[in-house]
Amino acid sequence: HIWTSDHDSRPNFVLMMVDDLGIGDIGCYGNDTISTPNIDGLAADGVRLTQHLAAAPLCTPSRTAFMTGRYALRAGLGSTGRVQVILFLAGSGGLLPNETTFAKLLQKQGYTTGIVGKWHLGVNCESRNDHCHHPNNHGFDFFYGLPFTNFNDCKPGAGKGVLVDVQETLWQISVLLTLASLTLLAARASGLLRVSWTLVAFLAAMSLLSFAAWFVPFELLRTWNCIIMRNGEVVEQPLKLETLNARLMSEAERFVERHKDGPFLLFLSLAHVHTPLFVSEGFTGKSKHGLYGDNVEEVDWMVGRMMETIARLGLSEKTMMYFTSDHGGHIEEGPKGGWNGIYRGGKAMGGWEGGIRVPGIFRWPGRLNPGREVAEPTSLMDVFPTVVKLAGGALPEDRYNTSVHFFTPNFSPAGAVGCYHTGVCMCHRPFVTYHNPPLVFELSRDPSESRPLSPDTEPRLAEVLERVKRAVTEHRRTLAPVEKQLTWTKVLWKPWLQPCCGTFPFCSCEESNHTSAAAE
Repeated sequence: HIWTSDHDSRPNFVLMMVDDLGIGDIGCYGNDTISTPNIDGLAADGVRLTQHLAAAPLCTPSRTAFMTGRYALRAGLGSTGRVQVILFLAGSGGLLPNETTFAKLLQKQGYTTGIVGKWHLGVNCESRNDHCHHPNNHGFDFFYGLPFTNFNDCKPGAGKGVLVDVQETLWQISVLLTLASLTLLAARASGLLRVSWTLVAFLAAMSLLSFAAWFVPFELLRTWNCIIMRNGEVVEQPLKLETLNARLMSEAERFVERHKDGPFLLFLSLAHVHTPLFVSEGFTGKSKHGLYGDNVEEVDWMVGRMMETIARLGLSEKTMMYFTSDHGGHIEEGPKGGWNGIYRGGKAMGGWEGGIRVPGIFRWPGRLNPGREVAEPTSLMDVFPTVVKLAGGALPEDRYNTSVHFFTPNFSPAGAVGCYHTGVCMCHRPFVTYHNPPLVFELSRDPSESRPLSPDTEPRLAEVLERVKRAVTEHRRTLAPVEKQLTWTKVLWKPWLQPCCGTFPFCSCEESNHTSAAAE
């Protein structure tokens, strides 16, 4: 950690997080075919972390850990079941109101706090406007962006991204029930069978119900999930991706300009490079790697623009900037997904390095020596104590950061490094293999995790495993009961919780019809 006790020297903070960015996609981490001069410049002027780890390989749990400085399991947002992220904006699960975020602690130190971009930690608990999980209820004075995330459903023609197998099952049931009711109706009308009207009516009603269970939450998913909010107000529904990045950058710049006298914290949480991929005008075809490369180069432009804004306002030496990704690249997306370099695995793949090793860059001119590299293990969760201490705040005493992975995903097809049959790796049986004792790798010699240690190759393996066993025991001892937020009852769509612009269910508006002046 680095901090100062001088109240007047407390920095502003600009924390920039990309979605699904692979560590191998950045020039300063070894990529020589995608142009990232601004991110590379940020590293050259600051400190580059080479073993920087996300707390989870998926969005919701990783961002929970980032915000709270402790593993998502402790907030009820860690899961080894089918549901591992928030799936519907109108679900009731999310970051509980009693959780302590770094934004809450910085507010107490006199900071103005804002988040621009993706949230994906829930919105409502019991009613449409209670906003119990909303950023404004977690220490952020200002919010503009996506309370959910960018899913395939947000881009017309990009396919489906939420519970695709469930959708297919509901559709098939609906079709079968419809065929059955029509067949019985025809048989009765022709006199071939003596069927009661009650049975025909029952099958017809069940057919309508199954159709509604498929159509309402899933076929209208773009309207329900893909929205933009300014603080507690829905300002665009559904969102328009083609102008999203320009609006995010404009809001981020204006937040900094409004609070240039500081101190402030801005969390710029980008929608890039999560699929479906989209770019602003002028970036299409710019890179050598198709739409994904175009996305990364637009991210680099956004980083550069934020650096220029900070410099233009004379805030460079007063501002600590940070750049990272929430987890590794989504390799099952092929050319539309990220590259994790030499590291095995990717998004949703448990403890494999490719799923959790992410870029980590800090810049604070005059305080951090430029061009420095740090090889020691660091975590996204380390940002919490770092910003709190630098802001002059006191740390909570309930931060525990020990984690061990005792299972790995079953790759498919056989021999692949990825879960191409399901599109993303699952973390529950029968999609995982449990390891007892756990797999252990020497990352300094085997960063690709291709050679698990054995007693023959590592004489101290028994000692290491004993330390792991003690750490797991201590970890479990410190767990306190907490309501699970990723259960089916929590994550499924609830119409009474649906944020809506207009009169539900006729939710529709464009941001151009709203004032763009950000009122705080």
